[in-house]
Amino acid sequence: MKTILKILGVIILLIVVYAVIAMIAFGSNYHYEKSMVINAPKEKVWQQVSSMQAFNQWNPWMKLDPNMKITYSGTPGEIGDKYCWDSKNNDAGAGCQELKESVPNQKQKTEMIFKRPFDGQATSEITLSPEGNNTKVTWTMDTEQDAMMKIMRPMMDYQMGKSYEEGLNNLKNLVEK
Repeated sequence: MKTILKILGVIILLIVVYAVIAMIAFGSNYHYEKSMVINAPKEKVWQQVSSMQAFNQWNPWMKLDPNMKITYSGTPGEIGDKYCWDSKNNDAGAGCQELKESVPNQKQKTEMIFKRPFDGQATSEITLSPEGNNTKVTWTMDTEQDAMMKIMRPMMDYQMGKSYEEGLNNLKNLVEK
C-alpha cells in the first residue's frame, strides 16, 4: 500500500512540476506552422485558397460533421468573405472565419472566432511561394493561450500537426489532379 501511495505521490508531483514549468516556459502567444510543396504553379493553388468556399473544399475540419450547418456571406475571395459553422458535434463546435487580407497568388489572412465548445479567437495565414515550377504552401495559426491551454500545448501541437498535414494533403490532391 505504501508503494502505491509513493508512486501516486510521485506522479502527482511530476504533473504539478510539468504544469508550473509549462506556464513559465510557454508564452501566452501560440504559433503553429506547417508547409508542403505542391506540384503546380501558385496561380493554380491560389484558386483553392483564395475564398472561404474554396478553402472548405480541403479544410480538414469539415469532415468532423457532414451535417454541420454552413452559411457563407460576402463576396468570394474579397475582404469580408466569411463562413460560419454550427455543429451539434463538440469536436466541430461553432464559429466563423473571415477573410481579412488578400494578396492574389501570394497570401490570404483570416480571422477565426470560436463560439463553441470554447470562446476564442485566432488568425490564420496561407502563404504561397514559388519553388521552381512548384509552389510551397505555408499555413499558420496564431492565438493567445490561457494557463490551461499552455499546459496542453504539446497535445495541441500534435493535433494541429495531424490536422494541418491532412488539410495540406487534401489541397495537394485537389490541385494536382
